[in-house]
Amino acid sequence: MNAHPRNLNSDPSRFPPAVGDPVSSWWRRIRRGVRLIRRQADWERFAGEDWPDRVMQVPLTDREYQKQGRSIGRKVFTEGRDKLSVYLKRHYRLPWLQGVLATLMPGRAWSPGLQEWQRLCWAKEHGFPVPRPVAAGQFVGPWGKLQGFLAVEELHGMLPLHEAVPRAARTLDARSFARWKCGLTAELARLARELHLRKVFHKDLYFCHFYIPEALTRTVPSDWTNRAVMIDLHRLSRHPVTAVWWQVKDVAQLLFSSDVEGVTARDRVRFWKLYRRNWPGGKCPGEWLRPLVKWKWNLYRRHNEKKPSAVPYDRQRSAA
Repeated sequence: MNAHPRNLNSDPSRFPPAVGDPVSSWWRRIRRGVRLIRRQADWERFAGEDWPDRVMQVPLTDREYQKQGRSIGRKVFTEGRDKLSVYLKRHYRLPWLQGVLATLMPGRAWSPGLQEWQRLCWAKEHGFPVPRPVAAGQFVGPWGKLQGFLAVEELHGMLPLHEAVPRAARTLDARSFARWKCGLTAELARLARELHLRKVFHKDLYFCHFYIPEALTRTVPSDWTNRAVMIDLHRLSRHPVTAVWWQVKDVAQLLFSSDVEGVTARDRVRFWKLYRRNWPGGKCPGEWLRPLVKWKWNLYRRHNEKKPSAVPYDRQRSAA
């Protein structure tokens, strides 16, 4: 994936209109509400034609987690011999101000689910490996109420890196594991570089937000390109003015979370060198950035020592 000059300024948060988006009066939106929906072609076949009326209440299959007006869990749909398994994120009580803004400007994505849908679509369009978004929507009103959801296809047979790397370290012989790490490190450096070339930042660039096929922990791939899938893109944004700050944060998060069995200081140095390669037009990050990354990395480490639960390896976020 090479950055094309025409798409370096593309904004992942821009929500384009679509045929069928609701058109109604302001008074009708206040009193009766309005829906804004996005979905893939196969969604209704599994979820049913009346799914917008049920999606916020439908029981989940398993792995449900609830917190502060939102929930996430796995929902398995079956249609004959076919099956669709998704992770369903639902927000039941979003801030009233967002609901008012959604009432005034109903064609924009105000709910986290619809916002992440657009970020996932942007990432796919630009060649990044991400899960397939299946459906998303926001339900506005009446009287300023706002709810929303996102359904993302499950990553079958895949593991997050903080589990996959130690497993590969225990499975492969030393020489094979060294080659395995070199390939993975190069791919992580490439993905981070391609994001940052566009002044786009993940903001949660931790090991647990990259998934690889479990089968890859038992062999050395000939090509790692697009084998590490990025998840949790709800904060992904473009920041051309404050790019350095977010760049430091992204890289520091990745290095901090790489503190797992099998990863060494040499691997982190290799990542830094590979990350700084192949930037077009002399845009390579200077060595002056490295002490800033180390400073932020140490902040994460000290914070984790004081509050171990802050490590972003909880199962609910990783599974999403």
